[in-house]
Amino acid sequence: MAFSSLLELVARNRHCATAPAGCCPALRRLLESVQTDEEMLVERKRPYLLLLLATLDASPVHAAPAAIEVAGIPLEFILFALTLLGVMLFHHKTLYVGLCGLAAITGYKLAVTGFKAGTGFAGLAGHMAQEWVMLANLFCLLMGFALLSRHFEKSHLPLVLPKYLPGDWKGGFVLLLMVFVISSFLDNIAAALIGGAMAHQLFRARVHIGYLAAIVASSNAGGSGSVVGDTTTTMMWIDGVSPGAVVEAYAAAVLALCICGFFAARQQHAYSPMIKHVHQHTHIDWARVGIVALILVCAMATNIVMNTRLPALSDAFPFIGVSVWLAILATAGLRRPDWEVMPETFKGSLFLLSLVSCASMMPVEQLPAASWQTAMGLGFVSAVFDNIPLTALALKQGGYDWGFVAYAVGFGGSMIWFGSSAGVALANMYPQAKSARLWLRQGWHVALAYVVGFFFMLALLGWHPDAAHKATAAPVAATQGR
Repeated sequence: MAFSSLLELVARNRHCATAPAGCCPALRRLLESVQTDEEMLVERKRPYLLLLLATLDASPVHAAPAAIEVAGIPLEFILFALTLLGVMLFHHKTLYVGLCGLAAITGYKLAVTGFKAGTGFAGLAGHMAQEWVMLANLFCLLMGFALLSRHFEKSHLPLVLPKYLPGDWKGGFVLLLMVFVISSFLDNIAAALIGGAMAHQLFRARVHIGYLAAIVASSNAGGSGSVVGDTTTTMMWIDGVSPGAVVEAYAAAVLALCICGFFAARQQHAYSPMIKHVHQHTHIDWARVGIVALILVCAMATNIVMNTRLPALSDAFPFIGVSVWLAILATAGLRRPDWEVMPETFKGSLFLLSLVSCASMMPVEQLPAASWQTAMGLGFVSAVFDNIPLTALALKQGGYDWGFVAYAVGFGGSMIWFGSSAGVALANMYPQAKSARLWLRQGWHVALAYVVGFFFMLALLGWHPDAAHKATAAPVAATQGR
């Protein structure tokens, strides 16, 4: 060990206020075992190094306060869990719950543990300097995709799709396939609402709760393999996960859709058969369809260029989000964007950003190691808690096979109506769906489809964690699925 390396190790110990116990003893053992050509130099410097070690050991004044734990669980996780529980219980006050949770976690980090970038407000500023590009990109995309969704709805394309549906229960099944496809390039919330609107007309407003669960599952399944189809996959994309890694989720999502779609379509046909004569003479606004395509192409092209040609700049500015808004503004003269949706979208986006910010402050090194078992568990957890912060936690931890995570947090959130934003949005359209008991009992096929789809993907593709996604990724479980 060179003398310069020893000094580097001393420096790391000196600035690591939250380093685990035994850090300095490790350095002391290094000093005792020096066996290099620079041994004589080290021996001459030994008194100074030992004096510095003594200073480190005897200077608790500069050490950060010990983190608070409850039953071995860091207080940050408990505050985060309480925030998610508040979101689950108070659906009409989600923004306030999210902001209160963020304030509580931030206050605790400021007063007690500090941040990875340091302690106090300087540490908070350093933390936000690392996160602001991702948050800005996500904010721009959430706001922009809301306008994109309205362009697609006003194109009238969703209204002419039902005339291509087959008869009997197969019509309901194909409608779910359409929702799946729409969600692959449109936000899953918009896809669920479009599917709910079509079902309302085609089934004379009598829609079975099991079929509503399948609509949510179809929208989440369609978005799970596309980096522009779901907020969770868009977060992965922004964070540097390859679209090719995310698209593997379709291996499970397609099978899961077929399973729950088969049972749900038969439920719906027995409950209220389809009528097919609605909106047969509607004309499509192809200009709006072209605007949708242009916005998506701009987002995709910008991300590809930044990650392949200019990776050093990708973390310096929210290029993806800005490119989406440039496309929106450039086409505003052709078709007016639906600016009226912006105030409500802003509140929803701020809520999601508050949860993502909370997740960014979690001590992920204390989470269970990334494994296929952990990924599968995320699906069941996302049925109860919002999948956005769960995705943020997984990204911060690293070491996952992202196709499995995309499928788990996406499709898994469909098992209960409040488990995903698409479910909450559709339940607002159909208030009778706001019953977890009825959703679980009549939408039982969603949970079955999730489990079968996950194990099918594991058997087909195996578990291949992307260990290179984060340089400081948590240890990855050695077990490989076969």
